[in-house]
Amino acid sequence: MQPTLLILAAGMGSRYGGIKQLDQFGPNGETIIDYSLFDAIRAGFGKVVFIIREELRQDFEEVFGEKLAGKLEVDYAIQSLNSYVPAELGAVNRTKPWGTGHAMLCAKNHTHTPFAVINADDFYGLEAFELISDFLTTNTDDQLHAMVGYEVKNTLSENGSVSRGVCEVAENGNLISVIERTKIYETGSDDKRIVFEEGENLTPLSPDTPVSMNFWGFKPTVFPLVQHQFESYAIANIDSPKAEFYIPTVMTNLIETDTGHCKVFRSRSEWFGVTYPDDKPTVQAALKKLHDEGAYPEKLW
Repeated sequence: MQPTLLILAAGMGSRYGGIKQLDQFGPNGETIIDYSLFDAIRAGFGKVVFIIREELRQDFEEVFGEKLAGKLEVDYAIQSLNSYVPAELGAVNRTKPWGTGHAMLCAKNHTHTPFAVINADDFYGLEAFELISDFLTTNTDDQLHAMVGYEVKNTLSENGSVSRGVCEVAENGNLISVIERTKIYETGSDDKRIVFEEGENLTPLSPDTPVSMNFWGFKPTVFPLVQHQFESYAIANIDSPKAEFYIPTVMTNLIETDTGHCKVFRSRSEWFGVTYPDDKPTVQAALKKLHDEGAYPEKLW
Protein backbone atom coordinates (compact mmCIF):
# COMPACT_ATOMS: atom_id res chain seq x y z
CA MET A 1 0.00 0.00 0.00
CA GLN A 2 1.48 3.33 -1.07
CA PRO A 3 1.76 6.05 1.58
CA THR A 4 -0.07 9.36 1.41
CA LEU A 5 1.52 12.81 1.51
CA LEU A 6 -0.22 15.58 3.49
CA ILE A 7 0.89 19.10 2.57
CA LEU A 8 0.23 21.82 5.14
CA ALA A 9 -0.78 24.78 2.98
CA ALA A 10 -3.42 26.70 4.94
CA GLY A 11 -1.03 29.13 6.65
CA MET A 12 -1.50 32.87 6.32
CA GLY A 13 2.13 33.76 5.48
CA SER A 14 2.08 36.81 7.75
CA ARG A 15 5.84 37.36 7.75
CA TYR A 16 6.16 36.62 4.04
CA GLY A 17 3.44 39.04 2.99
CA GLY A 18 1.63 36.82 0.50
CA ILE A 19 0.55 33.32 -0.50
CA LYS A 20 4.02 31.81 -0.54
CA GLN A 21 2.57 28.31 -1.04
CA LEU A 22 1.92 29.21 -4.70
CA ASP A 23 4.78 31.63 -5.32
CA GLN A 24 7.20 30.72 -8.12
CA PHE A 25 10.78 29.81 -7.21
CA GLY A 26 12.08 27.31 -9.79
CA PRO A 27 13.69 28.29 -13.12
CA ASN A 28 10.46 27.41 -14.97
CA GLY A 29 8.15 29.02 -12.43
CA GLU A 30 7.88 25.97 -10.16
CA THR A 31 6.53 26.33 -6.65
CA ILE A 32 8.39 24.67 -3.79
CA ILE A 33 5.46 22.26 -3.58
CA ASP A 34 6.28 21.09 -7.11
CA TYR A 35 9.63 19.78 -5.92
CA SER A 36 8.05 17.99 -2.97
CA LEU A 37 5.51 16.36 -5.26
CA PHE A 38 8.18 15.34 -7.78
CA ASP A 39 10.31 13.79 -5.02
CA ALA A 40 7.29 12.11 -3.40
CA ILE A 41 6.36 10.40 -6.66
CA ARG A 42 9.95 9.21 -7.08
CA ALA A 43 9.91 7.88 -3.51
CA GLY A 44 6.74 5.85 -4.01
CA PHE A 45 3.90 7.97 -2.60
CA GLY A 46 0.54 7.31 -4.22
CA LYS A 47 -1.66 10.17 -3.05
CA VAL A 48 -1.40 13.80 -1.97
CA VAL A 49 -3.83 15.67 0.26
CA PHE A 50 -3.54 19.45 0.18
CA ILE A 51 -4.66 20.90 3.52
CA ILE A 52 -5.85 24.38 2.65
CA ARG A 53 -8.34 27.14 3.39
CA GLU A 54 -11.52 26.98 1.32
CA GLU A 55 -10.69 30.18 -0.55
CA LEU A 56 -7.45 28.65 -1.91
CA ARG A 57 -9.00 25.52 -3.40
CA GLN A 58 -9.60 26.85 -6.91
CA ASP A 59 -6.05 28.22 -7.11
CA PHE A 60 -4.57 24.87 -6.03
CA GLU A 61 -6.71 22.94 -8.50
CA GLU A 62 -5.56 25.22 -11.33
CA VAL A 63 -1.87 25.01 -10.41
CA PHE A 64 -1.57 21.29 -9.60
CA GLY A 65 -4.60 19.44 -10.99
CA GLU A 66 -3.58 18.95 -14.61
CA LYS A 67 0.14 18.32 -14.03
CA LEU A 68 -0.57 15.58 -11.46
CA ALA A 69 -3.24 13.79 -13.51
CA GLY A 70 -2.24 10.14 -13.90
CA LYS A 71 0.79 10.56 -11.64
CA LEU A 72 -0.67 10.98 -8.16
CA GLU A 73 -4.15 10.77 -6.63
CA VAL A 74 -5.14 14.26 -5.48
CA ASP A 75 -7.48 15.26 -2.67
CA TYR A 76 -8.21 18.42 -0.67
CA ALA A 77 -8.88 18.81 3.05
CA ILE A 78 -10.23 22.13 4.29
CA GLN A 79 -8.86 23.56 7.53
CA SER A 80 -11.62 25.80 8.85
CA LEU A 81 -11.59 27.56 12.21
CA ASN A 82 -14.47 25.39 13.47
CA SER A 83 -13.15 22.02 12.26
CA TYR A 84 -13.16 19.48 15.11
CA VAL A 85 -13.85 22.18 17.70
CA PRO A 86 -16.40 20.83 20.24
CA ALA A 87 -19.82 22.17 19.26
CA GLU A 88 -20.61 23.30 22.79
CA LEU A 89 -17.89 25.97 22.51
CA GLY A 90 -19.93 27.84 19.91
CA ALA A 91 -18.46 30.15 17.27
CA VAL A 92 -14.68 30.43 17.19
CA ASN A 93 -13.42 34.00 17.61
CA ARG A 94 -10.10 33.95 15.77
CA THR A 95 -8.70 34.74 12.32
CA LYS A 96 -5.55 32.57 12.36
CA PRO A 97 -5.69 28.78 11.79
CA TRP A 98 -5.31 26.56 14.85
CA GLY A 99 -1.85 25.31 13.82
CA THR A 100 -0.13 22.32 12.24
CA GLY A 101 -1.54 19.65 14.56
CA HIS A 102 -5.05 20.84 13.84
CA ALA A 103 -4.27 20.94 10.10
CA MET A 104 -3.18 17.31 10.19
CA LEU A 105 -6.41 16.38 12.01
CA CYS A 106 -8.44 18.06 9.25
CA ALA A 107 -7.14 15.38 6.84
CA LYS A 108 -8.49 12.55 9.02
CA ASN A 109 -11.30 11.57 6.65
CA HIS A 110 -9.07 11.88 3.58
CA THR A 111 -6.22 9.62 4.75
CA HIS A 112 -6.46 5.86 5.23
CA THR A 113 -2.86 4.71 4.72
CA PRO A 114 0.36 5.49 6.59
CA PHE A 115 1.15 9.11 5.76
CA ALA A 116 3.79 11.81 5.79
CA VAL A 117 3.23 15.46 6.70
CA ILE A 118 5.25 18.34 5.28
CA ASN A 119 5.12 22.13 5.07
CA ALA A 120 4.19 23.65 1.73
CA ASP A 121 6.99 26.21 1.80
CA ASP A 122 9.95 23.98 2.75
CA PHE A 123 12.34 22.15 0.41
CA TYR A 124 13.35 18.82 1.94
CA GLY A 125 15.18 16.91 -0.81
CA LEU A 126 14.69 13.42 -2.23
CA GLU A 127 16.55 11.65 0.61
CA ALA A 128 13.97 12.72 3.18
CA PHE A 129 11.06 11.40 1.11
CA GLU A 130 12.83 8.09 0.51
CA LEU A 131 13.57 7.63 4.23
CA ILE A 132 9.99 8.29 5.30
CA SER A 133 8.45 6.31 2.44
CA ASP A 134 10.56 3.27 3.27
CA PHE A 135 9.58 3.53 6.94
CA LEU A 136 5.88 3.90 6.20
CA THR A 137 5.81 0.95 3.81
CA THR A 138 7.90 -1.48 5.87
CA ASN A 139 7.27 -0.73 9.56
CA THR A 140 4.19 -2.44 10.97
CA ASP A 141 4.20 -1.05 14.53
CA ASP A 142 1.09 1.14 14.77
CA GLN A 143 2.55 3.04 17.72
CA LEU A 144 5.87 3.88 16.05
CA HIS A 145 5.93 7.07 14.01
CA ALA A 146 8.87 8.95 12.49
CA MET A 147 10.38 12.30 11.63
CA VAL A 148 13.31 13.64 9.63
CA GLY A 149 15.59 15.80 11.77
CA TYR A 150 17.85 18.44 10.20
CA GLU A 151 20.91 20.03 11.81
CA VAL A 152 19.88 23.45 13.06
CA LYS A 153 22.86 25.12 11.35
CA ASN A 154 21.37 24.09 7.98
CA THR A 155 17.94 25.57 8.67
CA LEU A 156 18.57 29.23 9.50
CA SER A 157 17.59 32.37 7.60
CA GLU A 158 19.91 35.32 7.02
CA ASN A 159 16.89 37.59 7.20
CA GLY A 160 15.54 37.02 10.70
CA SER A 161 14.73 34.51 13.41
CA VAL A 162 13.01 31.19 12.65
CA SER A 163 10.74 28.76 14.50
CA ARG A 164 12.01 25.21 14.89
CA GLY A 165 11.12 22.14 16.92
CA VAL A 166 14.31 21.48 18.93
CA CYS A 167 14.75 17.73 19.48
CA GLU A 168 16.35 15.55 22.12
CA VAL A 169 17.11 12.07 20.78
CA ALA A 170 17.85 8.87 22.74
CA GLU A 171 20.73 6.51 21.93
CA ASN A 172 18.32 4.13 20.20
CA GLY A 173 17.36 6.89 17.77
CA ASN A 174 13.92 7.55 19.23
CA LEU A 175 12.68 11.02 20.05
CA ILE A 176 12.72 11.97 23.73
CA SER A 177 11.23 15.44 23.34
CA VAL A 178 10.61 18.17 20.79
CA ILE A 179 10.02 21.72 21.94
CA GLU A 180 8.92 24.47 19.60
CA ARG A 181 11.31 27.42 19.84
CA THR A 182 9.90 30.42 18.03
CA LYS A 183 13.00 32.66 17.89
CA ILE A 184 16.18 30.89 16.75
CA TYR A 185 18.96 32.81 15.04
CA GLU A 186 22.71 33.23 14.69
CA THR A 187 24.17 36.05 16.75
CA GLY A 188 26.03 38.81 14.96
CA SER A 189 28.89 38.88 17.43
CA ASP A 190 32.48 37.88 16.63
CA ASP A 191 31.98 34.50 18.32
CA LYS A 192 28.93 33.63 16.24
CA ARG A 193 26.56 31.37 18.12
CA ILE A 194 23.20 29.84 17.34
CA VAL A 195 20.74 30.71 20.11
CA PHE A 196 17.08 30.65 20.88
CA GLU A 197 15.44 33.58 22.59
CA GLU A 198 12.96 33.11 25.41
CA GLY A 199 11.92 36.34 27.08
CA GLU A 200 15.17 38.13 27.87
CA ASN A 201 17.22 34.92 27.97
CA LEU A 202 19.44 33.59 25.17
CA THR A 203 20.18 29.86 25.23
CA PRO A 204 22.91 28.49 22.92
CA LEU A 205 22.30 25.54 20.60
CA SER A 206 24.99 23.26 19.21
CA PRO A 207 25.15 23.67 15.39
CA ASP A 208 24.37 19.97 14.88
CA THR A 209 21.33 19.97 17.19
CA PRO A 210 18.55 18.08 15.37
CA VAL A 211 15.45 20.15 14.71
CA SER A 212 12.09 19.29 13.25
CA MET A 213 11.20 20.95 9.98
CA ASN A 214 7.73 19.41 10.12
CA PHE A 215 8.57 16.33 8.06
CA TRP A 216 6.71 13.61 9.94
CA GLY A 217 5.59 10.06 9.23
CA PHE A 218 2.49 8.70 10.99
CA LYS A 219 0.34 5.59 11.07
CA PRO A 220 -3.40 6.39 10.61
CA THR A 221 -4.17 4.97 14.06
CA VAL A 222 -2.87 8.29 15.42
CA PHE A 223 -5.95 10.26 14.32
CA PRO A 224 -8.31 9.41 17.23
CA LEU A 225 -5.53 10.34 19.67
CA VAL A 226 -4.92 13.65 17.89
CA GLN A 227 -8.63 14.43 17.86
CA HIS A 228 -8.88 13.82 21.61
CA GLN A 229 -5.83 16.02 22.23
CA PHE A 230 -7.15 18.84 20.07
CA GLU A 231 -10.60 18.86 21.63
CA SER A 232 -9.00 19.28 25.07
CA TYR A 233 -6.70 21.96 23.68
CA ALA A 234 -9.59 23.87 22.08
CA ILE A 235 -11.56 23.85 25.33
CA ALA A 236 -8.55 25.22 27.22
CA ASN A 237 -7.67 27.85 24.58
CA ILE A 238 -10.99 28.93 23.08
CA ASP A 239 -10.41 32.47 24.43
CA SER A 240 -6.79 32.64 23.18
CA PRO A 241 -7.08 33.65 19.49
CA LYS A 242 -3.34 33.24 18.83
CA ALA A 243 -2.91 29.83 20.50
CA GLU A 244 -1.62 27.13 18.12
CA PHE A 245 -1.82 23.36 18.36
CA TYR A 246 1.48 22.14 16.88
CA ILE A 247 2.44 18.68 15.65
CA PRO A 248 5.34 18.68 18.17
CA THR A 249 2.65 19.11 20.85
CA VAL A 250 0.94 16.00 19.51
CA MET A 251 4.15 13.98 19.50
CA THR A 252 5.16 15.13 22.98
CA ASN A 253 1.82 13.97 24.34
CA LEU A 254 2.12 10.57 22.63
CA ILE A 255 5.57 10.05 24.15
CA GLU A 256 4.58 11.24 27.63
CA THR A 257 1.45 9.04 27.73
CA ASP A 258 3.29 6.06 26.19
CA THR A 259 0.71 5.88 23.41
CA GLY A 260 3.28 6.47 20.65
CA HIS A 261 6.98 6.72 19.89
CA CYS A 262 8.97 8.41 17.17
CA LYS A 263 11.99 7.23 15.18
CA VAL A 264 14.28 10.12 14.19
CA PHE A 265 16.04 9.91 10.84
CA ARG A 266 18.98 12.32 10.81
CA SER A 267 19.60 14.34 7.66
CA ARG A 268 22.69 16.43 7.04
CA SER A 269 21.18 17.85 3.88
CA GLU A 270 20.77 21.59 3.66
CA TRP A 271 17.13 22.45 4.08
CA PHE A 272 15.85 25.69 2.62
CA GLY A 273 12.57 27.51 2.69
CA VAL A 274 10.90 30.88 2.73
CA THR A 275 9.99 32.72 5.91
CA TYR A 276 10.73 36.26 4.74
CA PRO A 277 10.45 37.95 1.31
CA ASP A 278 14.24 38.38 1.25
CA ASP A 279 14.63 34.58 1.39
CA LYS A 280 13.26 34.25 -2.15
CA PRO A 281 16.47 35.00 -4.14
CA THR A 282 18.42 32.50 -2.02
CA VAL A 283 15.85 29.77 -2.68
CA GLN A 284 15.72 30.57 -6.39
CA ALA A 285 19.52 30.31 -6.66
CA ALA A 286 19.58 27.02 -4.72
CA LEU A 287 16.94 25.44 -6.95
CA LYS A 288 18.65 26.59 -10.14
CA LYS A 289 21.88 25.02 -8.87
CA LEU A 290 20.10 21.70 -8.30
CA HIS A 291 18.77 21.75 -11.86
CA ASP A 292 22.20 22.64 -13.24
CA GLU A 293 23.77 19.75 -11.29
CA GLY A 294 21.22 17.26 -12.64
CA ALA A 295 19.39 16.55 -9.38
CA TYR A 296 16.21 17.61 -11.24
CA PRO A 297 15.44 17.55 -14.95
CA GLU A 298 15.29 20.76 -16.94
CA LYS A 299 11.53 20.73 -16.45
CA LEU A 300 9.78 18.82 -13.69
CA TRP A 301 6.53 18.16 -15.53
